[in-house]
Amino acid sequence: MKYIIGIGVTNGGKTTLTNRLIKNLPNCCVVHQDDFFKPRDQIEVGEDGFKQYDCLLKLWRPVSFVICMQNRHNLTLNPLIDVLNQRYFISIPYEECKKRRKYMVPDPPGLFDGHVWPMYLQHKNIMEESAVDVQLDGTKSKEQLFNFVYGDILNYIQKSL
Repeated sequence: MKYIIGIGVTNGGKTTLTNRLIKNLPNCCVVHQDDFFKPRDQIEVGEDGFKQYDCLLKLWRPVSFVICMQNRHNLTLNPLIDVLNQRYFISIPYEECKKRRKYMVPDPPGLFDGHVWPMYLQHKNIMEESAVDVQLDGTKSKEQLFNFVYGDILNYIQKSL
């Protein structure tokens, strides 16, 4: 059986959630959108003046992480949104998202308000319009998010057997 989920949001805890899920689910692989970026010098600059990291992979957007419970060599990814069994979008308020955005190299001035947050809102709208399966509250604890998603995945798989 193949079971593919997508998890998306910026600074909402998707890496932490994904890492916990792959430790607890057998025969998984993870596909990170970040692994498929073009070289920095090939990334387009948008009308907002910022490099368009969130717009590169039209087939992937707005899902950033995929967990596949199958051997990765048999995974078909075109278009990704259509092959997902379950889609999770982690919603997070503006202030919390901005507070969590701490990287080794700080964002250039204006990036968060001029690009990151508008892209989050755009992706959130896309997910709502496409009837995302589950919207998660990104302000909940890491443990609460994991317990819900892990339980949801197990229930889905059990129903499918």
